Amino acid sequence: MRIRYEINEVPKISSLILEQSRTKIFLFYGDMGVGKTTLIKSLIKTLGSQDPVTSPTFSIVNEYKLNDDKIFHFDLYRINDLEEAYNFGIEDYLDSDHWIFIEWPEKIEPLLNRNYCKVNLSLDDYNKRILVLETT
Repeated sequence: MRIRYEINEVPKISSLILEQSRTKIFLFYGDMGVGKTTLIKSLIKTLGSQDPVTSPTFSIVNEYKLNDDKIFHFDLYRINDLEEAYNFGIEDYLDSDHWIFIEWPEKIEPLLNRNYCKVNLSLDDYNKRILVLETT
């Protein structure tokens, strides 16, 4: 699925992504500043979390509560290799049955052999976002 949208349409796009997905693992690809974190913040709200959402750039992972579940939001931009991911227990998170949103998943691609929803974001020449959604 390919969608072109403006930033004020993010809540609608979040609902659409969740409706289309068959998994709780989401991988977010795209250049710095394209809107990955903004979209993830909206997804977390759409899922019903009341927690304040911040970027996990320095903490690597943030946890958010839902009524009957959890959301883990990863920003892997600062990790250098798979060893760092293993050191903070990435495989335990991936094996859980919780919601997982990962920015910069290309850093751990060898570990991504499960079902996931790939969200690729880019900007067009008119400063609109282009979202390409793929599910495995």
